[in-house]
Amino acid sequence: MVVGLVLGLYAVGAAVRWLAEHWWIPAGCALVAAAVGAAWWRVRAERRRWEAVRAAGLRMSLDELDALHHTRFEHAVRDLMYRDGCADAVRTGGRGDNGADVKATDPHGRHWVIQCKHRAAGWDGAAIGTPDLHVLNGTARQVHGADVVVLVTNGRFSRNAAPFARSQRIHLVDRHLLARWAAGPQPLWTLLDHVPPAR
Repeated sequence: MVVGLVLGLYAVGAAVRWLAEHWWIPAGCALVAAAVGAAWWRVRAERRRWEAVRAAGLRMSLDELDALHHTRFEHAVRDLMYRDGCADAVRTGGRGDNGADVKATDPHGRHWVIQCKHRAAGWDGAAIGTPDLHVLNGTARQVHGADVVVLVTNGRFSRNAAPFARSQRIHLVDRHLLARWAAGPQPLWTLLDHVPPAR
């Protein structure tokens, strides 16, 4: 027993000396642990934020949406998709987005690709025409693998946009439909016609 105690004390002493001589190893481990802890905390905080959004039954008015910068409008659309049960909803807009500002998978397994067009003047702003739809149509399914393709605006669409969108199975969400969706509580897929069936 005494021998075991002596050996134990010797091992502890040797470990302390080794750590003192190689101090950068525990310091590095501490830095890694701190980074992992910070990342875990960020994930938890983001999850709590999303849960708060859903718990609050997010609702937005057209006045609130009109007042947003176009990037915040994309975030708002992402938040509405999350509210509706798309746990992986993400804002992807920006340079090189290939026409996809928001991507999400709904509870039925359908992959959504959404392009957002914000108009500071709302309904009185420039109408969204077929050129924007051509870009979205060229990338949504082929590049992003969309099951459901949507262009959403707080404004309006040109006269030619609707027939082209129907022919290409693109869903248009104009100011009036956006108002219904943002006011809640119906998810977007219950407000659109001819949405593909659940996977």
